[in-house]
Amino acid sequence: MELILSSGAPAFAHLIDGAPRSLVVVPDIWGLRELYAQMVEDLAARTGWSVVAIEPFPGQSLGGADDSDGFDQRSAALRTIDDARLLGDAAAAADATGCAHAGLIGFCMGGMYALKAAAIDRFDAVVGCYGMIRVPDAWSGPGQGQPLDAVARRGETAVMAIVGTVDAWTPPADVDALEAAGATVVRYEGADHGFVHDPSRPAHRPDDAADAWTRALGFLDR
Repeated sequence: MELILSSGAPAFAHLIDGAPRSLVVVPDIWGLRELYAQMVEDLAARTGWSVVAIEPFPGQSLGGADDSDGFDQRSAALRTIDDARLLGDAAAAADATGCAHAGLIGFCMGGMYALKAAAIDRFDAVVGCYGMIRVPDAWSGPGQGQPLDAVARRGETAVMAIVGTVDAWTPPADVDALEAAGATVVRYEGADHGFVHDPSRPAHRPDDAADAWTRALGFLDR
């Protein structure tokens, strides 16, 4: 089902009466699309949790993956995002499920926001799949805080990072710093960016993806 959050941002949701917990999904830079509609349904069926995926760029008309300037448009839009707004939508999505206990998972850009969500005290656990540990220069703006700082100042929120060892978006020194800040880090040897969530991507690795999903959902179930 489609859901409109209190901010007006759209979301995909599968709500289950009496669910023991909820899971919020923050998409990659390409935002809500059929991939996430299916993911919400699959995750709800697999876990018995209420699941909601939020739109990172509400109210904006931006190019898609098939547009030559789509990535540049979305990178420019990222510079204008205020963390409080996007993380507020994530918290509102959790609240909309009626579940006291909530987890959050994000992919690529959404993985970066998953790490930031560690500091807002709404989620029991967060999992960032190949999320940027430091905001890339091309995405930096006045409303953007550093994911690593958020992890370092978190309260009781548990943090997991799933990364590939050849992913240029998550340099080894950053991954080591994240681990030193208290995150549980799972490294997949030889995996590149985006190897888990989207089977259509050339970097997708089915066996590693299946293992990563099992680890992530087990970590979130607390």
